[in-house]
Amino acid sequence: MERTKTTIDAGSLDDLQKLLGTFDENLNTVIRELGVEASVDGVRLKIAGEEEAVSCAVRVLEGILRLVRAGEPVDKSRIVYCIELAREGNLENIEQVLSDVVAFTFRGKQIKCKTVGQKKYADAIKRNTVVFGVGPAGTGKTYLAVCLAVSAYKGKEVEKIILTRPAVEAGEKLGFLPGDLQTKVDPYLRPLYDALQEMFGMETYLKLMEKGVIEVAPLAYMRGRTLSNAFVILDEAQNTTVEQMKMFLTRLGDGSKMVVNGDVTQIDLPEGKRSGLKHAVSILKNIEGIETVTLTAKDVVRNPLVMSIVRAYDQAPAHAAPKEDKKRR
Repeated sequence: MERTKTTIDAGSLDDLQKLLGTFDENLNTVIRELGVEASVDGVRLKIAGEEEAVSCAVRVLEGILRLVRAGEPVDKSRIVYCIELAREGNLENIEQVLSDVVAFTFRGKQIKCKTVGQKKYADAIKRNTVVFGVGPAGTGKTYLAVCLAVSAYKGKEVEKIILTRPAVEAGEKLGFLPGDLQTKVDPYLRPLYDALQEMFGMETYLKLMEKGVIEVAPLAYMRGRTLSNAFVILDEAQNTTVEQMKMFLTRLGDGSKMVVNGDVTQIDLPEGKRSGLKHAVSILKNIEGIETVTLTAKDVVRNPLVMSIVRAYDQAPAHAAPKEDKKRR
C-alpha cells in the first residue's frame, strides 16, 4: 500500500502531554495497534505509514485530543476503544458521548458513560418503561442501571428502588443456604449493594434499606405483587425461565420503570429450559415503550484484557468442550 505522512497540531504543550500520556503510553498504544510511525515536533505530532493506517491514527488522535480538551481522562482502555470506533467510522462525536453525566455519587463525583453502547443504554432507560440490557460481563449494565435508579429516586420520579435476581443459578433453592432471607440473598446481590452504597453513602443507604425505600428480594418473592412508582432492576436475567420472566414483567405497575439485564452467553439453566431473557427479547421487540440494547466486547470497561477474553470466548466453538468431556467419560 502507498505510504503517506501527515501532521496533527495539539495546540499547546499541556494538551500534547495529555495526548501522549504517561511515558508516551497513549501514543505507543496507537503506534502498536495501527502499525504507524510517530514523532513529536514542538506541539505537533508527525504520523507516517500506510495510507489507511495513518488515516485511522489521525482520526484516533484527533478524537483523543477532543476528549482531552473536554477535560475527559484518557487511558489505555479508552485509546483502544477509540481505535475500535475509528475503524468503524464512528468516532466523530466521541467527546459528546463520553461527556454525558448520568448521575452523581454522594461525594459529588460525576458518573459518565464510557462507551457509545453505554450511552445508548442510558438513553434507552431514560425514554422507555422497560429496557433489556444484553451484553457480556464488564459492560456496566448493572452499575449504570443502579445509577439511573438512584437518580430517578433523588429526582422524585419514583418512590422505591427494587432489586432482584434469580438467587441461585438454576432455581433459587434458598432453603439450602444458612441464615434468614436477607443473609441468603446478600451474596448474590453484592454488585448492586456496592453501587447503591457508592451512590447514596453508607449512612443514607442503611436508612433507606430500613425504611423499605430500597428493597432487595429474590425473584420468586415478586409473585403476586404489583410494583408501582418504583425503579425495578432484574439482574442476571439470563437465568430466569420463560415463566419467571413473564411473571416478573407482569408485575409492572403505574409510574414504574423496569431494567432487565443479562448475559445470554452465561446461561446456567438446566438443559431443556429456555432462557426467559432470550425469549422476552425475541417476542417483545416491537412493543412501544420497550427497548433492547445490546452491548458487546467493545463496551467492556474493565481491564482492556477483559475485552480480549470476551472476544476469545465468542469466537471459540461452543461445542468443543462438551465433546471432549464425553470422550473422557
